[in-house]
Amino acid sequence: MDEDLIRKYAAPAPRYTSYPTAPHFRPGISAGVYRDWLAALEPGATVSLYVHIPFCDRLCWFCACNTKQVRQYAPLQHYLEALHAEIETVASVLDGRTRVGAVHYGGGSPTMLKPDDLIAIDQHLRSRFRFLPEAEIAVEIEANDMDEGRFDALAAIGLSRASLGVQDFDPRVQKAINREQSLDDTRLAVEAVRKRGVKSVNLDLLYGLPQQTEASVAATTEQALRLAPDRLALFGYAHVPWMKKHQTMIDEAVLPGPLERFRQFRRAASLISANGYEAIGLDHFARPSDEMAVASRDGWLRRNFQGYTCDRADALIGLGASSVSQLPQGYAQNAPAAADYERRVSSGDLATVRGIELSDADRMRSWVIERLMCDLGFSRCELLARFGEAGRAVVDEADYLAAADSDGIFERNGTGYIVTERGRPFMRSIAAAFDRYLQTGAGRHSAAV
Repeated sequence: MDEDLIRKYAAPAPRYTSYPTAPHFRPGISAGVYRDWLAALEPGATVSLYVHIPFCDRLCWFCACNTKQVRQYAPLQHYLEALHAEIETVASVLDGRTRVGAVHYGGGSPTMLKPDDLIAIDQHLRSRFRFLPEAEIAVEIEANDMDEGRFDALAAIGLSRASLGVQDFDPRVQKAINREQSLDDTRLAVEAVRKRGVKSVNLDLLYGLPQQTEASVAATTEQALRLAPDRLALFGYAHVPWMKKHQTMIDEAVLPGPLERFRQFRRAASLISANGYEAIGLDHFARPSDEMAVASRDGWLRRNFQGYTCDRADALIGLGASSVSQLPQGYAQNAPAAADYERRVSSGDLATVRGIELSDADRMRSWVIERLMCDLGFSRCELLARFGEAGRAVVDEADYLAAADSDGIFERNGTGYIVTERGRPFMRSIAAAFDRYLQTGAGRHSAAV
């Protein structure tokens, strides 16, 4: 691919796990507003729960998550008391009217929790919410945390999808990002969850890390493929030291540039595809029989703060510090700092501190951007059917973008608009063309390639 084209579209752009994106959340969405939104959910609505554990026993320098390194368990115990209080408050507002279709435990490192504490959270959730029989239970697993007791606890809570962060198996890269995780430890974790009946295993790989080369990324990808995951995610490292100060520990002089990052992604993606995985959206791959591949083919793939998902719930309820809830009215985010979160929920209140209420224009552009990110295009007819004459403005913008495109990345076809295979790596930049909030200049973003 033309090097000038790669440089052109490597400019920073949002990842679009929401629209509007988080930098545009405002303090006006209070605990009272969020309580009203929860109370307005229709009886019988399906919800998903996200449980955030914002602690790690080591801090990886590449990480952009909201987490804190702790060397003792006491901070987790205090936090869990607050988490149980929030579960109780949210459940009392919903009053048994909704059904839970999925629970996702993220972090940080949720597998830092002692087995009894993880089981206690699960039991509390099941006692206060109505779980669907087929509810998915997903957990982000830190392989270095694991022992037989923790694996047994995952089985006890009904784990159905395990996600393991690999990043890179090269010792030089692991040293540069302060994360050591051997291939053997990862393989043992994969084997342990499969032995306990888990049917879906996801591995996360990163490109664009310090000391990485095209060859080293290819080697890690080949090692990961030998573990036969059901899904693979191939994320570009997001270097945002202005937001995550620990990333200043990474020597920027050894970070790959945009051309090298592009080559690393293309090499890894080619290897994954050659092994029979289908490309999903921007950066995911799945076996053809996997639910995510089916969702992608059938047009019901979605995108939220956990990335690409098959979740079709009516609302996502975030539990824990910094968690974001997504409801029909908009987004609501909890206090990011654990101490502030604990203070708010321990008093019997909700911890919401900011968010955004969606306008009709927001909903329309959110749909367009999600379809671009998930389906590589959108239908003119469906846009107008959903949003009426207001959709004409987006049609005009899309027509102009397609007509002005001399790079062969975005086209108009008989029924709508498509991102071409040439344009697929630049999907974030294409989606940004429909983002009205970017014009305000709020927020800084990572490189789009």
